[in-house]
Amino acid sequence: MIKLIASDMDGTLLNDKMEVSDENAKAIREAQAAGIEFMVATGRGVTEAKPLLAAQQLKPAFITLNGAMVFDEAGKPVVTIPIADDLSQYVIDTLQAADIYFEITTNKGVFSDSRVKRIQNVADLLVDLNPDTTYKLAVALAAARLEIMNINYVDDYQKLLDDPTIQIMKIIAYTGETPDILKAPAKVFKATGKLSVTSSSVNNIEVNNIKAQKGYAVEAYAKQKGITMDEVMAIGDNLNDASMIKMAKYGIAMGNAIPEITDLAWGTTGTNGENGVAEAIRKAIRINKAEATNARF
Repeated sequence: MIKLIASDMDGTLLNDKMEVSDENAKAIREAQAAGIEFMVATGRGVTEAKPLLAAQQLKPAFITLNGAMVFDEAGKPVVTIPIADDLSQYVIDTLQAADIYFEITTNKGVFSDSRVKRIQNVADLLVDLNPDTTYKLAVALAAARLEIMNINYVDDYQKLLDDPTIQIMKIIAYTGETPDILKAPAKVFKATGKLSVTSSSVNNIEVNNIKAQKGYAVEAYAKQKGITMDEVMAIGDNLNDASMIKMAKYGIAMGNAIPEITDLAWGTTGTNGENGVAEAIRKAIRINKAEATNARF
């Protein structure tokens, strides 16, 4: 029986307008009515993620920052896995030396040092996830989303490192048309053996504590609920979804997933523009109904 469904957001639950569609929201409620818990597993911070679900009156549990912070359905943090200060300093220094734009997500929200670059890079992500979207429209959408995402701006990231009340949970680096420039820093970060380097787009890398991965976070949350990974469905499209796709019995790749995720998956579904999450949820409901029927005979 499937008792828990964990879904990625960007390129998965969100459509080309960066919204949870009415059809996906309807299917989530169908899952809940059928006794299946639905949760979000995203690279976003909770302040970015929650409003997008709240727009559909949904209040699920959240795995955020690729697993660095997990919140239950009441919004209470149940897991926190920050990056050590010395490693944060190393990542920041390396990216700044290479003149690569990046953002820092902390226990007190998301921080950027450039509003212009923030808009540009969100627009790049929109175009990458939704190739039919023009860059001009993507810029307009990105600018409109900023207020919703509750981004904080600082003129110097060192202020975050110097603040003893702030924990750095994730650092995400962006590039525009030259993603190859991210390969060198990604290599040196991985070489520490203490950092996880994934991506949610060809134009970014996401740096976390090595222990902060979606798969481990789903497993830990499920265990608290008395659920095994054989009773979990995980849905995703990109590299930061790989661990949960591998670890869940029912790993589902979106129709727009990169080949590496499709190869790992138990099954596939439609694209994010085709309500693929709703399709996967209804497949889970059918699986449970079939198992319940067989158990009676």
